[in-house]
Amino acid sequence: MANEQTAKHEHDHDHDHHHGIRFDVPKFNTEDIIVRADIMAKTKELAGMIFTSEEVQQFQRAEKQIQGNDRIQGLIAQIKKKQKEIVAFETTFKNADMVAKIEQEIEVLQDELDGIPIVTEFQQSQADINYLLQTIVSVIRDTVAEKITIEDAQTEDPEECM
Repeated sequence: MANEQTAKHEHDHDHDHHHGIRFDVPKFNTEDIIVRADIMAKTKELAGMIFTSEEVQQFQRAEKQIQGNDRIQGLIAQIKKKQKEIVAFETTFKNADMVAKIEQEIEVLQDELDGIPIVTEFQQSQADINYLLQTIVSVIRDTVAEKITIEDAQTEDPEECM
């Protein structure tokens, strides 16, 4: 089992929402699940294909331009500084008026940042990648669920259905 890998995310929701059929799947922590080596290999292959997709390439180009843009980096730094000021005025000084004033200043800076075309492009590329990943997960989930339903239907005793 040297090639098998352990999955790393929490998984504790109920699995009783599929076509009215109740699956008594126990709750588990996926860190305890060993993923078959062939499934992990295909997953890594798929991840590599996604990494070379146009959506990811666009994201990386935009990210590089943003990182190299002094104006954008300055705006981001100002916003982060003001966010820290808000925390101080909320928690330490309990000054709601200053919090509101700083929130307005952040909004002005954020509007300026959002008005820069490469920032908009970067945000759109993030949304595109998220959509791509959600679509892939949905197709996998639906395909597996469909196959489970088909196999369950084929294994039912026809005499029981009457």
